[in-house]
Amino acid sequence: MSDEDTEVAPGGEEEEEENLGAEEGDEEGLGDEEEEHAEEEEEEKVPPNPLSEDLVAESLSLLCKTGDGLSHAYVRLDVHEREITDIEILQSFIHLRYIDVSKNSLKDISPLSALTHMLTLKADENLLTTAKLEEMPFLQVASFSHNKIVTTEGINHPMLEHLNLNNNLIKEVTGLDATKLSRLHSLELRGNKLESTDGIYLPNLKNLFLAANIIKRIEGMSRLTSLTTIHLRDNQLENLEGFSEEQKSLQYLNIRGNLVTSVKEAAKLKCLPLIRALVLSENPCAEEDDYRLETLIGVRTLERLDKDEYTDEERTEAEEIAEQRRQEEEEKAALRTHMAREMNMLADGQDMEYEHEIVEEAENEEQGGSDVEEAAPED
Repeated sequence: MSDEDTEVAPGGEEEEEENLGAEEGDEEGLGDEEEEHAEEEEEEKVPPNPLSEDLVAESLSLLCKTGDGLSHAYVRLDVHEREITDIEILQSFIHLRYIDVSKNSLKDISPLSALTHMLTLKADENLLTTAKLEEMPFLQVASFSHNKIVTTEGINHPMLEHLNLNNNLIKEVTGLDATKLSRLHSLELRGNKLESTDGIYLPNLKNLFLAANIIKRIEGMSRLTSLTTIHLRDNQLENLEGFSEEQKSLQYLNIRGNLVTSVKEAAKLKCLPLIRALVLSENPCAEEDDYRLETLIGVRTLERLDKDEYTDEERTEAEEIAEQRRQEEEEKAALRTHMAREMNMLADGQDMEYEHEIVEEAENEEQGGSDVEEAAPED
């Protein structure tokens, strides 16, 4: 694991990617249908185990004043890894703010909609198929990684800042309302089944993590005007089309382990005025001669490619080559203009000569007609 993959990634990206790779290795050899069937059988074997009052009592902590300031209540609940299948009892614990129900066997978290004071929620490693909850007015951080979630619908919390949906079954992003998610700055969708970046219409989003999907197209970037970081590692991109000049804040772009074949694709990133760091390692283009130099020529604002910063010598050489190519292009353009002008002049000359011939021919015909009329016998 190289430095560039962890530099700007919050929440332990390196550890999550390593875990993802290990899981993929463990599951290798199982077909999709066999894998799903095995998982369904495993779910059926899970015996009912609803959260009890006794377990709640021993798992509560952090005594704080309630919202009205007149009494106190425990606001933190940690019941992770307790084999729980039902949390309906939590509907009555309305003062809870920090909840961890991860590593259980939950298929439904709708009872949490009653906890309107909730600030953070960890519901990782359950059996959820949706992250939908009623609008939570104060929820700031929500994590639903390693579930079976298939949709991004129903996630509209006005104070939400960080949303983790890593390692689920999401094929497309829908239902994320920018007006209701105006504070969301980090969205994690690693390890899903996305084929495109489309649907993420969140103009205030700053960090987007889409590694380990099957993304083939970059779309919808013009709506991500505040984005500073985007991770697209281990996808199926063959080119770098789709980024937008509207992305005036984007500085870090990770496209490691994709299918980009030509280093000239980097020039398509010139539309990003603040791009500083680019990761292109483990793409076919990284094997090209002068890979580092050609990338810098294409994107002159770059300060770092992969894990290495550009030196002053590399920058000077790139400037010189770029200037030389610019002059050559100007000369070629001037030559093409000159040749086009000569062709036009030649064509104009041919047209004038042709017109002159037609006039002469018409005059001759007219003269010949007059002679015939003069020589005709009278009636």
